[in-house]
Amino acid sequence: MNPQMGTDKKDSETYAIIGAAMAVHRELGNGFLEAVYQEALEREFSRQGIPHVREQEFKIFYRGQEMKIFYKADFVCFGNIIVELKALQQLSGNEESQIINYLKASGLNKGLLLNFGTRQLQYKRFVFNLREPAQSADKGGGERTSNPTLKKE
Repeated sequence: MNPQMGTDKKDSETYAIIGAAMAVHRELGNGFLEAVYQEALEREFSRQGIPHVREQEFKIFYRGQEMKIFYKADFVCFGNIIVELKALQQLSGNEESQIINYLKASGLNKGLLLNFGTRQLQYKRFVFNLREPAQSADKGGGERTSNPTLKKE
């Protein structure tokens, strides 16, 4: 199997999401609250036939125990891409850290950070690979045995 073929299909999914976000930004511009963009993007996903779940919940575990708190993704598209929306004048490292942690908590490995708060839509694509399960980080006397890699595009 050609490894590039799988990459192209998956990239077409992220490009479709970004294209839908650009359509929303072209129509609304910047300056609205995040909730406005979320509703508009949901309508655009439906219009373009992009499979999505709005505000999907993910459990969070600490040392193997489920916590009472959970993470709620703005969207999960195509069943495997977390889409996090912002409406900020400028993105900081905090939003990037947030989506990385969401990827860890969800077990998914791709995410898009979309910022509608600027004159032009800003987007960042994240690919997170955790080579061993996060639960293994507790084993072996507290040594970290997992080897995460992050690729920002």
